[in-house]
Amino acid sequence: MQKPKFWGERMMQWREWQAGFMAIALLGGHAPTAAQERSDWHGALLADIENMQSVDDANALQIGRWAELGYQEHKSSALLQERLAKAGFKVTTPIAGMPTAFVASYGEGKPVIGILAEFDALPGLSQAGVPVKQAMDGHDAGHGCGHNLLGVGSVLAAVAVRNWLAAHKGRGTIRVYGTPAEEGGGGKTYLVRDGLLNDVDVMMNWHPDSYNAAVTKSNLAMITGKFRFHGYATHASAAPDKGRSALDGVEVMNVMANMMREHIGEKSRIHYAITGTNPAPNIVPDFAEVYYFVRDPDAQEAQRLWDRIVKASEGAALGTGTTVDHEVLTGHYGYLPNTRLSQISHDNLKRVGGVIYDAQEMAFAQTLIQSFQQPVPKIDRAREIQPVELNPTDIWTGSSDVGDVSWTVPTNWIRTATYVPGTSGHSWQATAASNMSIGLKGMHVAAKTMALTTVDLMLSPELVAEVKAEFVERRGTGYRYVSLVGDRNPPLDYMK
Repeated sequence: MQKPKFWGERMMQWREWQAGFMAIALLGGHAPTAAQERSDWHGALLADIENMQSVDDANALQIGRWAELGYQEHKSSALLQERLAKAGFKVTTPIAGMPTAFVASYGEGKPVIGILAEFDALPGLSQAGVPVKQAMDGHDAGHGCGHNLLGVGSVLAAVAVRNWLAAHKGRGTIRVYGTPAEEGGGGKTYLVRDGLLNDVDVMMNWHPDSYNAAVTKSNLAMITGKFRFHGYATHASAAPDKGRSALDGVEVMNVMANMMREHIGEKSRIHYAITGTNPAPNIVPDFAEVYYFVRDPDAQEAQRLWDRIVKASEGAALGTGTTVDHEVLTGHYGYLPNTRLSQISHDNLKRVGGVIYDAQEMAFAQTLIQSFQQPVPKIDRAREIQPVELNPTDIWTGSSDVGDVSWTVPTNWIRTATYVPGTSGHSWQATAASNMSIGLKGMHVAAKTMALTTVDLMLSPELVAEVKAEFVERRGTGYRYVSLVGDRNPPLDYMK
């Protein structure tokens, strides 16, 4: 995608804004305080986060211990809501048919700046905050994607902005969206579909990772769902002719899907897992279920790929004498980048700096990397800030329901080094770092960066206008959002 035509001119204006902070603040209708006149509000905001972060550190570690799965995050969601309510936010829950979703708002008027908060865990990744594989007693799940840090870091940033608004009598609204079930449940999709983001001007968003960057890469749209085959049970040896195997239907479907791989786009993806069938080999199974994900950079192409998978299921049922039905569980768009917003975020990320390990954390990291199977980058990468790519051509091959948000409101994507460099997401190593001080330090970097970026936007209507202008140009004229999940209700039991 070409850079917006206004990019070079706007970059010049941004430099001039930095040099002439007072004039822009006045144009924005904000009477500058003494702190603003000295341009030291940045330091005061960062100091406020440092003074508060012990409370939020405890919350992040607590949510890490609870490790609640998607749509079951009742304690985790309640803890974040309690933190926000005590800070003066008005909290509304449940929303969009999701018991663990919430929206918390403080302030009034424009701009409305949102912050996304996630808090769901992953099954099978229970891990204590130690550098060797060791599950937490009594737990199966773990935060292998660092969402215990993600939600708490977003709340920490929002409370800091709230304190800034109160202290400086600023005008603007800070709003936290508690979004459950990112890991396959697509909670954000239902917020977007129900119009709960329609008045937001800009959305703050971050994610744990093993490096620090303001990301401008897109990612893959995704549709997921379960196919359930039904046959006839019988004795597999004494009377096999009287049965029809539902498992045969699944296996034939999978063969056809695997043959399709030669005839799909280079960046398309198909994944599946057989999630249920009769357990006894001497019974012809009358039921079998397979869980499919399809992905593509383009949401419409993902839909076409999904339609081909559905036809494969129907053919498999026809050929095996079974029947099949399917349920779409989630569907979301790829991320729509905004390079102007990424540049603002990057500048603030550089101001904050990366993660610096103390001696104990360095020892943790050195032990952890011995478990890696791939080449290990230098540990110092945790303190580095990666350059921002202003004209992205690559696509990250993961997926997230943040995509739907980004097609509705300009959305940034900050990634910070909450993991030891070289760590893969969705791993026990990621869970380990998320449950100790390395993860917390990366969370602080994210909270500070988002808070600074939010205040930058609140102080400058011009910056907000630039971000929104690029958003409109990238999205294209006449765009209309259509949810890939149709009119279904949130799949609240998808992790049960």
